[in-house]
Amino acid sequence: MLSKTDVKEVGRKVQGLDSDFRQIITQSEELLEKLNVIDNAAKTDASVLILGESGVGKELFAQRIHRQSGRRDFPFVTVNCAALSGSLMESELFGHVKGAFTSAAGERAGRFEAANGGTIFFDEIGEIPLAMQAKLLRVLQQRSFEKVGSDLTITVDVRILAATNVDIEKEVERGAFRRDLYYRLNVIPVSIPPLRARLKDVPHLARFFLEGFSQKAGKTFEGFSDEALQSLIAHDWPGNVRELENCIERACITSAGGFIQAGDLQIRGAELYYRGEPGDRDLKNAVNVFKANFIRKVLKENGWNQSRAATALGIQRTYLSRLLKELKSNKLTEQ
Repeated sequence: MLSKTDVKEVGRKVQGLDSDFRQIITQSEELLEKLNVIDNAAKTDASVLILGESGVGKELFAQRIHRQSGRRDFPFVTVNCAALSGSLMESELFGHVKGAFTSAAGERAGRFEAANGGTIFFDEIGEIPLAMQAKLLRVLQQRSFEKVGSDLTITVDVRILAATNVDIEKEVERGAFRRDLYYRLNVIPVSIPPLRARLKDVPHLARFFLEGFSQKAGKTFEGFSDEALQSLIAHDWPGNVRELENCIERACITSAGGFIQAGDLQIRGAELYYRGEPGDRDLKNAVNVFKANFIRKVLKENGWNQSRAATALGIQRTYLSRLLKELKSNKLTEQ
């Protein structure tokens, strides 16, 4: 079972942000390498494009860049591009003056003004309309703009970060995203691996969420049963960290307390459970055996082509080769 004591033992190895923001918790070598890139990028004002599937926590990485930069004492402003319609986006970004349009009863500052001196983060940048992309490019190049309905130029000092879950290069090729804007945003690209590519993080993330949601639920939990832990490791988490968070919140609400059981998690049964001898059923072995079985399954589905399998797994081809070598050295990839 994974208990509070177990988590305290690994606590010194966990990476975290300042308490003002949600934490990034990982023991994954690949993700630690990404954090190193992000920490180095934070020391500059270069634009960073954060790539990754929905639910991996791209905004947390943007927050980390801001908090470790020289702009940390100034605002961090988020723009959810997918939530703003084209007609509203210009006013939201640049503000407007009184009478600029029917409902403009007074002057209003936009997100760029609000972020002056700090960082503006464009979440789901791939959703921004083409017409707005041209205006955003100008701000990136000149750091200036005009409010809607005004001809007065405003200059701001902001750092621009962006994130997307789409294949932005394909969007550029089909003409849905401006190539010049892409190059401006993509000074430092950082691809965040999906949760299925870093299964060793699952138990520690689960424990982190359990501690938070148990307080909200007003219940006391000791940790996760062996079966619950195996269920967590065996699930492929298509919704990534967000799905895991929702899963643990649901378990806290429905469970009476004590140890979270597999049934409390309400996730599909996994055929790749680790069922070794009791003496071998530690967390590391469970993760490695599941990982080996899962990789073998994906390789088989892709005709044992490692490049296609790596794409299906959402990881780099070189990282898959490294995983196969590590697992083979532990005799976990043998038929």
